[in-house]
Formats: sequence, C-alpha cells, structure tokens
Amino acid sequence: GSHLVCSLVDRHADWRIINLDNLDYCCGPRSLESVEDKANYTFIRGDVCNSRLLNHIFNTENIDVIFHLAAKTHVESSFETPSTFQRVNIDGTRVLLAAAHQARHRPQLFIYVSTDEVYGASLDEVFDESSPVRPSNPYSATKAAAEYLVRSYWDKYKFPVIITRSNNIYGPRQYTEKVIPRFLTLLQMNKKCTIQGTLPKSRHFLFVDDAINAFLLVLEKGTVGEIYNVGTSCEIPIMQLARELIKMVKNVPEPEVNDWLEFVPDRPSVDLRYPIKCEKLQQLGWRAQVSWHEGIRQTVKWYRDNPNFWSDAAEDGGPIRVECKPLERSFWQTRASMFVVEAESQFPKERGGTKSQLNSHGYNLVTVDSSSSRAAGFDLNTAESVKDFNSCLKE
Repeated sequence: GSHLVCSLVDRHADWRIINLDNLDYCCGPRSLESVEDKANYTFIRGDVCNSRLLNHIFNTENIDVIFHLAAKTHVESSFETPSTFQRVNIDGTRVLLAAAHQARHRPQLFIYVSTDEVYGASLDEVFDESSPVRPSNPYSATKAAAEYLVRSYWDKYKFPVIITRSNNIYGPRQYTEKVIPRFLTLLQMNKKCTIQGTLPKSRHFLFVDDAINAFLLVLEKGTVGEIYNVGTSCEIPIMQLARELIKMVKNVPEPEVNDWLEFVPDRPSVDLRYPIKCEKLQQLGWRAQVSWHEGIRQTVKWYRDNPNFWSDAAEDGGPIRVECKPLERSFWQTRASMFVVEAESQFPKERGGTKSQLNSHGYNLVTVDSSSSRAAGFDLNTAESVKDFNSCLKE
C-alpha cells in the first residue's frame, strides 16, 4: 500500500492523494516518510469499518478514484481469528462501498485489490478471470465475499468498479510475517529458515514495482465491471526460495545450506500453488519488467541496509506524527483527487500523542502549518467532527 501511495504522490503533483490507514501492526509509518511533507498528500488515521468517518470524508471531499487495499492478509492468522478477517475484509468493504456510492460527488472508479487465492489451489489448471472462485481458507474466503459485494454494486447500480487479483507481491518494506521478509529476518538474527511441512509448496512472486505499474495501468485503461489477473511466470518452490536466500545472506557453500533449514508443522489447509493467466492485463500493455534475480537482489539489499526497520516500528508503539502543509485555495481546483485506503484493522485507542500527532483519546489530528495553525480532529469511534476537516484544511 505504501508503495502505491508514494508512487501516486510523486508521479501526480496535480492530484490530491488522501491516505486512510489504521496503522495496524503490519504498517510501518516510516514507509511514508518520503511523502509525508508533500503538499498533495493528506493522511487520515481511521478504521475502514467506521461508517460515520467514511461518510464524512466522502461528503466533504470530491473523491474521484478509490484504491481499496484495506485487508487482513495473513492466512495462518485467519484460522486463529476469523472474525477479525470478516470484520475488516468484508464489513470494511461494505462500509467503503456504501460511502462511495452515496457520496454527493460520484466517484469515477473504485478499484478493489483482491488476491489469486480466491481461486483456490491447483496442480495443473491455470486460472483466468472466468475460473470459478473456490477459496480454501478464512482469508481468501473473506476476499471472495468482498469481491461479491463489489460486483453487486456494478450489477445493481452500475457503480464503476474494477477488481484485480494478484500473485504474491514482494519487495522492500514488506512486513516480516510474509515468507521472504520472514526468512530474511530469521537469517539476520542468525536463526534458521523455518519450512512448514514437507509438501512441495511454491508461489508466484511479483515484484512490487511491477504490481504498482499494473494498478496504475488499470486505473488508466481498465474497463469498468472487469476483473484483471496480475500475474507472473516466476514460480519459486518455497524450499528453493529458502536455500537461495541462505546463500545470499549467509554466503555459505551448498553443503552448509541445510544447516540453516528447520522443518516445522504445517499450517492447516495449505495450498500448494496458485497459477494464473494475465493475458487480459497484457492486452492493455502490461508486462512484468523486473526479473526475479533483480527483484530479490533489491529486496535482500534493502533488508540488509535496514535491519531495524520493523523492530523500530514495533518498539515505537506510540503516536505517529501526522501533519499537513498549508494548501493554497487554487490547489483544491486540481483536476483529480485520489483516495487510497490501506491496510486496516481495529483502531488502537491506547496510543497517546501531542497536538501534531495523535492524542490519547483516539483522535486523528491534522495540523495545518499556517499563520493561524488550526487542528482538525475526529473521534474515530463516533467520527464526530471536532472542527470541519475540509474547511479547516482550506483555511
């Protein structure tokens, strides 16, 4: 999500990017440092399931495009706390769709970012967009259910939606519960790579830059009402992945690689592979540009150069600085507003803060640095405006 936000802010200075994010455990606030002071970027901390907050935003901002990436995504956790996944992935999508559809300014496009896992596993069949949906775990089931909600708004209202289903995306700044950063983090701590079970699992890996280019191409050229697979031919067995990363990080010869492997019990209902076709997206002009060799080289280098990125984020369980630069009135007449929704979950009220950060009562504060600095706040449990967000930023 942060890669998409940064790309939109940097590429489109004349677009206003609004980023709604709950800053859950898997979000690194430092991921957005490069854009936090940009004039065309606004951050709002809040829960995608909060209908009053979402309605307020859509009724005070002229939102043209929504990228909906808000999701709980860790498959193993979805078996442990399925209700959380249902709340965020299904209810959050329902609330966001309703707010967007009822907005006084009709959005031009709603892009829902889904997953290849909705197809279920396959040993020999390669899935295209017309393949049946057969999710096999609570995570993919909630993503499939959310897709049906999105499709229903197209079928009933012709609300302009597009759905994407992508392979495993990897790259710098990914949270350490995903397989590549998990292996890299374990190795950097001089621990073994843990391989779940003995079945020959593999995954198709898509570098994050290629995924972002796909999303932006769908925004530019995609047909409303359609589904687009975002895939790659780069299929890597998990065992091969672990061995490759061990050699890169530990620089050990082949005979010593096994010393850095440890087999642990498999998780429930594991899928062996998710092969997909993406000819429809390729017809729009998209091709994956970053090879596996180059993508994994960049990823390993980033984690080597930033070993404390996620440990620092975990220790910094306190407030996140949220500030906006003053915006000229003319800026609000720009030709496009973008609304990007990132990974969401329950709002943690425990975090404290100062006026320019988040206060201890669960308010989102946006400080506008002007001659008469004003703060706009929302109680994210009730979404009651302390001061009108839109008018505050315009002043």
